[in-house]
Amino acid sequence: MTLNHRKTYLQIAFNQSLDEIKQMIDSLPTSDRILIEAGTPLIKTYGEQGIVYLKNYWQKKLGKPGYIVADLKCMDRGSREIASISRAGAQAATCLGLAPIETINEFISNCVKHNIDSMIDMMNVEFPFEILKKLKLIPDVVILHRGVDESNNREKQIPYHQIHLIKATYRVLISIAGGENIKEVKRAIFNDANIAVVWRLFNNNSKQTSQLAKEFLKTLKY
Repeated sequence: MTLNHRKTYLQIAFNQSLDEIKQMIDSLPTSDRILIEAGTPLIKTYGEQGIVYLKNYWQKKLGKPGYIVADLKCMDRGSREIASISRAGAQAATCLGLAPIETINEFISNCVKHNIDSMIDMMNVEFPFEILKKLKLIPDVVILHRGVDESNNREKQIPYHQIHLIKATYRVLISIAGGENIKEVKRAIFNDANIAVVWRLFNNNSKQTSQLAKEFLKTLKY
């Protein structure tokens, strides 16, 4: 775990072409508070090499190694997928909380083995706490997630209320995904989330990457 429990982070998910991603990363502020995510569509398109490119782009921009998240959304065969993204140089990977408990346990165990931060994505999991209670090892990060396709459903809310329930029992970082504007990111941080994940606003406004990132970074507590 290289992330600080006392700090807050902005995680930007990338799913565009590698040329467009390079231009966007080149325009980002040089901040350790920014985590770069290789999104699921990007990994499906480019495989390990896509992660390698993002790692190299971000390292060149920062002038040192940065933090890369591989959004695998692992549902099975956790050990094989972790070995793959470890070779590519990612610092963290995701597994779905809806996966079999055996798979999640295998995923976390192999993350430890390869020195990769484990992130369990609780999208569509009504009671994340119940999943955590069944695990042999606790993940490094729990993601409370409203899916992209659910964002227009007013009845589907990001479960901010789960943050303190989980943190009261487990020493984990909480990541909030599914909030795409400054107001929602502020709300996540106000409710004690550690990581705010954004995607759509950057994807739809790639030429404003620098300005958007600076605005989002202002919402993070130092």
